[in-house]
Amino acid sequence: MTEVLAINSLCKSYGKINAIDDLSFTVEKGNVYGILGPNGSGKTTTLSIITGILKPQKGLFRWFGQELHKSISQRIGSLVEIPNFYPYLSLYQNLQIISRIKNIPEEDINRVLGITNLLARKFSRFETLSLGMKQRLGFAAVLLGDPEVLVLDEPANGLDPEGIAEVRNIILSEAQKGKTIIMASHILDEVEKVCTHVGILKCGKLIASGRVNELLTEDDLVVVSSGNLNELYELLVRSGLTKSIQQNEYDITIVLTDHVSPADINEYAFKQGIVLKKLEVKKKSLESQFLELVR
Repeated sequence: MTEVLAINSLCKSYGKINAIDDLSFTVEKGNVYGILGPNGSGKTTTLSIITGILKPQKGLFRWFGQELHKSISQRIGSLVEIPNFYPYLSLYQNLQIISRIKNIPEEDINRVLGITNLLARKFSRFETLSLGMKQRLGFAAVLLGDPEVLVLDEPANGLDPEGIAEVRNIILSEAQKGKTIIMASHILDEVEKVCTHVGILKCGKLIASGRVNELLTEDDLVVVSSGNLNELYELLVRSGLTKSIQQNEYDITIVLTDHVSPADINEYAFKQGIVLKKLEVKKKSLESQFLELVR
């Protein structure tokens, strides 16, 4: 696939605080890439650097294989800083100003207002909008000129459930058009619903990355033990029945491969001369998986 963004060894600190620390990852065309992490993990700093708002102290990044410049910026729509809308002007008038700054035909305004379900309010003053509508107007500004890439910082932040659903639908709709979307969020559920890929940050470092359905899995955990834990561990490692396996002092925690059941593990161990003293299935949530990673 075509590489849209490549980040290599980016570093940015504020005094003694490392906001991002030797950060590297790539985003390919058509990905909906979520940058996930708790508050203070470096998400906004990362997006601010790749959109040109901040300068890194070390490292580099490339959009479409090139350094960020005016013609590249025109292919990217970003919602990183809160847009400055004039409260006394209408939605249409606010977008007129932005379209002139971006050198985009005004005919595009009605299109983006339609995408964000604000066309009926085009002549309403900005100050009359709800928080969710203001956020959607921010999206409309980002979508002016139909950019290939969208960069979004906490797009659902502060919204009620209805507002979050509205924003989610806009993102999914744009993704279906083949656009590349990079979004930062601390809301695990939204990343799981929207993103195809995810990178998890902790204290400015990338601690895990990959496809959402592989990294943030809801696979059940199976906990087993026997009289000889080391022998059981070695047996399970060689069995080909597990996706992952972890041994501690008292038992072994495993994630089974597809189409393998806990009963299959019990039968396999018994045939190898090992009697299980414990076989317990634990349901695993996306939240617990995320917390394990950032811990």
